[in-house]
This record gives sequence, structure tokens and C-alpha cells, in this order.
Amino acid sequence: MNTKSKRPNIVMILTDDHAAHSIGAYGSVVNQTPRIDEIAEHGARFDNCFATNALCSPSRASILTGTYSHVNGVTTLSTHINAGQPTFISQLREAGYRTAMVGKWHMGDGAGHDPENFDYWDVVIGQGEYHNPRFLSEDGLRVVEGYATDIITDLALDWLDGLDGDAPWCVLIYHKAPHRPWEPDEKHMGMYSDAIPVPATFHDDYDTRSCSARRATIRLAENLTMKDLKVAPPDGLTYEELALWKYQRYMEDYLACVASVDDNVGRVIDWLRERGEFADTVLMYASDQGFFLGDHGWFDKRLMYEESLRMPFLLSYPRAIEGGQAFDGIVTNVDMAQSILDAAGVAHHPRMQGRSFWPDLLGAPAEPPAEGMYYRYWEHDDQYHKAPAHYGYRTDRYKIIYFYNDGMNIPGTGPFVYPPEWELYDMAVDPDELTNVYNNPEYKDVREELKAAMWRAQARVGDTPHPSQPRPAGV
Repeated sequence: MNTKSKRPNIVMILTDDHAAHSIGAYGSVVNQTPRIDEIAEHGARFDNCFATNALCSPSRASILTGTYSHVNGVTTLSTHINAGQPTFISQLREAGYRTAMVGKWHMGDGAGHDPENFDYWDVVIGQGEYHNPRFLSEDGLRVVEGYATDIITDLALDWLDGLDGDAPWCVLIYHKAPHRPWEPDEKHMGMYSDAIPVPATFHDDYDTRSCSARRATIRLAENLTMKDLKVAPPDGLTYEELALWKYQRYMEDYLACVASVDDNVGRVIDWLRERGEFADTVLMYASDQGFFLGDHGWFDKRLMYEESLRMPFLLSYPRAIEGGQAFDGIVTNVDMAQSILDAAGVAHHPRMQGRSFWPDLLGAPAEPPAEGMYYRYWEHDDQYHKAPAHYGYRTDRYKIIYFYNDGMNIPGTGPFVYPPEWELYDMAVDPDELTNVYNNPEYKDVREELKAAMWRAQARVGDTPHPSQPRPAGV
């Protein structure tokens, strides 16, 4: 394969709350995403990419800085980024790349929090609005008429059209969609009005699950609001009927928002092809974490179960990467910064953590594969979703979770502390994570091995176990 020396251009398209199982390339049974799928067809689909903190702002900070939440300081939605810290963008710009950030920043705004090291930035405020969104740039705040997903793509392509010269560039195109409250544009509204398949775990009874997980207020049947639903449910429905009605209503709008994203991904691909840049561009599509699409009867994310933990991540670079790959090694959002820099031939910042997967894609691994990944959710008992603080460790087969249930007075957390609890899942025999086997004597050895592995993983990344967790034997 020709691997000419030209430094690649870089495009990262990031969405908010887009579950991998609503992407065609990942086998979706609820929708089609032909333009997003093109990236996988011409590159690699990452089958085991995970968020280290499945929450919007923290994940974005980890992607940008290549560090875990406790290092970059963005642990919750209320802890805003110090935008002056080293990022893959600062490294690229220092190496001569032109850089731009358009769309959903969502890591705070104002002095010290606005995007830095970008030649051009134009971002929505906070969560942003779907229709006629407010944008903040160096020129100030303004309202832009139209639909956010289209506008964000327009602004990014306008910046690219205005570039002169041969210096490489990197643009981050960060969409609001398909984040709550799932407001489709007119073009796609109603396109999923037919019955949408219900996930197999929709009626999960949480029989073996901890009290910690049960406290989370993310049940479709109970916690969707009128703003989410847009119309009142029919009268006379039973609890089960109402749950199913709300699922259909929720998914209709969610998938319509995804359809708009898919169209706009196509616009970016078409722009690259028309200019002969597709083969020389590292084009990535990802979401800041996964999302529950009625799985276990839930919506939202936060919890360390697969649908929330798993990030869709597709990458193409035809100049150097063979198309149609399915990469099954464990990678995380923390790994992305170093990998992007490797693709560009730019040095990592020594502060960055994780493991570059770029050599793996080139067929020449530089390090042994990751044995597992470490996760920590900090925003305990928050005002809206009441999800428990927890950390855990996932290997290719097992997952252990420690719900320490303490906000530790971090901004954005609630005041209540609950008793700690453990969960353990064997995903080889229970891929849907329906049976917590932590107290099953057959898993005693596995349980203790995973506790030790998690403790060592915490030490490697510089995190501190909660005081309530006993030190495992042998470490």
C-alpha cells in the first residue's frame, strides 16, 4: 500500500449519546446509518472501545487531553475544564497543524474554560439547542437560525473552504445530537413512526442487581418527562403498556436525530472526496459514550453496563489503513489523543495516559494488548438521575463494579452516602449482564483476581481507591 509522507488531515466527528447499537456498522436492528457506515467500510470498526467515565463533559475532556478524569479535573458536569492544559490539539498546533473546533464543547465557558489552541472555534453554550442555537466564538455570542446538526457541519466546512496553503489541518465537528430532548428536524421527523423492535432486556426485573443500580432514575416508564415525550400518553394504559408506548415515542425522535447526523456525516465525506482528500484524511466518528435504548428498561448512560460503557468508534485513513477491519482490542477514550498524534507523526505530551492503538491498526503493535480497562463514575446521586458513584474493571470476559456510593463533596454530586455494594458479571455466559454473580461461590477466585487487577489498574493511572474498599489480598 502507498504510504506517502504527506501528513494526514484529521477530522473527528463526535456525537452525544449515540449508542453503538443504533449504527448499521454495529448491527443495528432499529435504524440504518449508511453514511456513518462508509467510514467502517473504508477503515476500521472498533468493537471494544469504552468510555472511562460515561458522562458527556468528562468523556470529552479525556478524549481531548488523553487523561483520566481525576487528572484533567473534569469529573462531573459541574467541574469545568482548565482549557490551558496540554491536549492533542495543542500538540498538533505546535507541530504546524491548523486547528478548529465547531459545535458542542460542553466543558464550561468563560475565561480559562473557552477552547484554547484552536485557530478557529465556534461552540454552542452548554448543552446547546437543536433549533436556532446560540453560538459563542471569539467575536461573542450570537443566535444562528436553523437546525444545529446542519449548522455545525456548515460552519466546519466553511472554515475548511477558507484555508489556503498546504499545511495539514485538524477539525473537531462536535454535534449536540442525539442528546436529550431529541428534537428532530423537519426533514426526518416521523421517519421512524413504525413499530421499533424492543430490546430483549426491556423487562429486566433487576433481580440480582444491587440497590445502587436500582436507585438510578433512568427508567423509561417512570422518568421521561413531557419535554421528552412532546405529547401526552393515551389514557387507560397499564404500566407495561405505558412503558412500551414511551419507548416507541422516545426512539422515534432519537433515531430521527441520528438520521440527521448520518446525512451530515455524508456531507463531510462528500466534501473530502470532491477535493481528493478522503484517502489522506484520518476521519473518525465516535460518541462521547454509549446510551441505553430501552435496554434494561432504561435511557441515559452513567452506569458501567455495556450499552452505556461502549463507545461507537469508526476510523478511516485509506492511505495507510485497510478497509473493512474489525478491531477487537480493548481501547478507551483516554487512548485517542496519543493515537491521533501517532497518526500525525507528532510527539505525545508526557502527561498523556493510556495506550496508543495506532501501531495495532498498521499491523505492527508496539505494546502488548490491553488486558482490561478501568472505569470511574464520579457524579454520585446527582439532581436528575441519582446514579451511584462507582468504579470498575472490565476484561474481555469479566466485569467487576464497586459502588462506593459517596459524592465526596465534588461539585455536581448529591449529599447522601449509601452502603457500598459489589457486582460481577461473566459476559461470556451472560452478555446481557442480567445475573450478578459476585456472591456465587463458583466465581470466588475470579472475583478476588479482578479486585486485585482493578487495584493495580487504579495505581497505574494514579487514581485513589475509595476509603471504604478493603485492600485486596496479594497487592
